[in-house]
Amino acid sequence: MGPTAPAGEPPAADEPGGAGGAPRLLLGPLLRYVNADSATVWVETDRPCEVAVSADDAVVREPTWTVHGHHYALVVLTGLPGAAELPYEVHLDGAPVWPDPAGAFGPSVIRTFRHDETLRLSFGSCRQCADVGPRGLKDFGADALAALAARMATTPHEEWPDALFLAGDQIYADDPSPALTARLKKAHPPSRRRRWPARAEVRHFEEYTWLYHETWTEPAVRWLLSTVPTVMVLDDHDLRDDWNTSLSWRRRMERQPWWPDRVTGAFASYWVYQHLGNLSPRELGEDEMFALVRTAGDDDRRTRALDEFARRADDEPSSVRWSFFRDFGDSRLGIRLVVVDSRCSRRLDPGNRAMVDDADWRWVAEHALTPREGERIGHLLIGTTVPFLLPHGVHHLEGWSEAVASGGAWGRGAAWFAERVRRAVDLEHWAAFRQSFDALVDLLGAVVRGPEPPASVLVLSGDIHSSYTARARLRGVEHPATAVHQLTMSPFRNPMRLVVRLAHEALERPAVRRFWKRMALLAGVGEEGIEWTVQHGPWFTNGVMTIDIAGPRASVEIDRAEVNGGRQHLRRAVTAELTGGATHPAASTSAGPSPLS
Repeated sequence: MGPTAPAGEPPAADEPGGAGGAPRLLLGPLLRYVNADSATVWVETDRPCEVAVSADDAVVREPTWTVHGHHYALVVLTGLPGAAELPYEVHLDGAPVWPDPAGAFGPSVIRTFRHDETLRLSFGSCRQCADVGPRGLKDFGADALAALAARMATTPHEEWPDALFLAGDQIYADDPSPALTARLKKAHPPSRRRRWPARAEVRHFEEYTWLYHETWTEPAVRWLLSTVPTVMVLDDHDLRDDWNTSLSWRRRMERQPWWPDRVTGAFASYWVYQHLGNLSPRELGEDEMFALVRTAGDDDRRTRALDEFARRADDEPSSVRWSFFRDFGDSRLGIRLVVVDSRCSRRLDPGNRAMVDDADWRWVAEHALTPREGERIGHLLIGTTVPFLLPHGVHHLEGWSEAVASGGAWGRGAAWFAERVRRAVDLEHWAAFRQSFDALVDLLGAVVRGPEPPASVLVLSGDIHSSYTARARLRGVEHPATAVHQLTMSPFRNPMRLVVRLAHEALERPAVRRFWKRMALLAGVGEEGIEWTVQHGPWFTNGVMTIDIAGPRASVEIDRAEVNGGRQHLRRAVTAELTGGATHPAASTSAGPSPLS
């Protein structure tokens, strides 16, 4: 296997793999879409070349395409045998580059889906890039994805996750690692004429590639992403903390001189590095931008078209749909994941705020309610980066903040104060977009009242740097056949600061919860059409959750990422039934702050 360039650093002309040498694999392979008979594999290379992916008896060759001087390919394999484990290889211009013969994790494998009613889906969010030396482990703790890879290396394939949902903040454009911060400061020398508060932040497409290279080249994580199919969606740190919290926040950002390049780079790189792999082979065949980058003969034309697409995605959110769905397995009892874009298509008009615009919401509702022909949706998973059901104290505070800051319930002075509170403590989840919160409650009602309701509706979220599970019941709707849960896992690796954790814990004290509920009612916030109870957590440590589905049964496994003897590993905290009542704690699981926290 040829050498791999350091993260974000293209090879120099006199290095192996530089000008005149063999092409090199800079990033990937990432195994993205997999179903019963097809798969997609994404790579970035150091120069234009032919990428070949071989699995079983299939060999698919695809030329790279180039934007912003970077070279990519998304290889689509079809006609694969079902329920199979297929080791695969990657060649560039005929030379093998993957798997790495010196790697510690063995070959990468495509596992096509089984014709049954089972699924193991791991998920979480918020992974800050930091070293794994003593200082990095002390400051950021164990990396849950690296620990998941370490567990997989010693367990049977049957115990591996079938898919991995990365629920936002895969990268931190506004808070990069110390190493990348130093590189950015060097690239952005201070100006005597103008102070740039974002000097140590990512500004454009090229610098976004540095983030992805740094984040996805850690050996354990690289192997994990080459072996477990991934779905992923962006959240606020892809641009900046609190992105699209409110109209006043948006207007303030739009006045910054660096904002247009940041937005263009963010959406263009997201499309390349994350969004494309969310699409099925059929959807890829229908995607006009994908067709353009593969067929346009001019690199400058590709780059201009992608940048125009990215700017339009921000100026006209309805011009692109980042929400997507994925059906798992191939059976009568389908398992569907609908991932909602909870950030880009927000409507921020103070009198008509919405988490999701009307067109995107119609698409979400249609795919939550309509199964594939000949199937029914046996389990409905709804992915949203920001939690739908928060711990109650935070929920009521967010409802109050929206009513006062955007609704003007208590006048202009109170609105000014509530807006500052909203931005200071990130009050931007579904509870702070009450119109959309109620719409999601109504959608859940339609799902559970359907002629063949699913056994479970599981809302999967991250973002808030704490983890918990909550069981919910719709008011005025009997749904004994359908269990409804909020499952929140955050972070993979970015633990909450102590002062913020103490604030969260204070908000959940009974007296404080009652106070903010009263304040929300006084501000005109109505009663919710749903009630919920936090069953497990919250925890404030790095970790990962895994949903285990078998027929009508669903359970959740909650693992904490720890360091032991300098090695990162996962320790089981809780295994809980979601469609029944049994819980198998590996540690205390009482509601409220846990000994694990």
